Amino acid sequence: MLGGPHYNVLLGRRDGRVSRASDVDGHLPRTTDSMSRIIQLFESRGFSVQEMVALSGAHTIGFSHCKEFSSGIYNYSKTASTDPQYNPRFASGLQKACADYKKNPTLSVFNDIMTPNKFDNMYYQNIQKGLGLLKTDHGLHSDPRTRPFVDLYGKNQERFFQDFVRAMEKLSILGVKTGSKDGDIRRRCDQFN
Repeated sequence: MLGGPHYNVLLGRRDGRVSRASDVDGHLPRTTDSMSRIIQLFESRGFSVQEMVALSGAHTIGFSHCKEFSSGIYNYSKTASTDPQYNPRFASGLQKACADYKKNPTLSVFNDIMTPNKFDNMYYQNIQKGLGLLKTDHGLHSDPRTRPFVDLYGKNQERFFQDFVRAMEKLSILGVKTGSKDGDIRRRCDQFN
């Protein structure tokens, strides 16, 4: 619907019968994690650095709440009001957009300010220009282990799509439950049977 690639989703996957936010802690990257921590998290699940960078391209759509990146745009340090990895005009715009985030925690900004409703490689081009929203976006561009893939995907949308598809298909089979006692094959994905 948003112009991105198609990928296969295998049917018949068993889903757990319990879902708790507390069970997610330590299993998904946080917006403030270091790139070393994120790489370690993905590698511990069998994903390469390149696959992690390709999956990060999902940030080409969606939005983030201001509280997730506020530390980079307000009172960053004693010598800088904003994180110097932000494009200065972009940081100023974020400060205005998020001015009331403490009073209104639902305030958010598109992850990809250039093409927010299109699945494309603009996310990578944005972070090369200091237009990344999250600390992790900046980390992808500044870390020598991930930057070559950011540069590759910023130049080559087809390659991004190919690698994203492979990584998504791999992610879709991570931790698949087997056996009738380990979960349900849901009739509707948003409801327990």
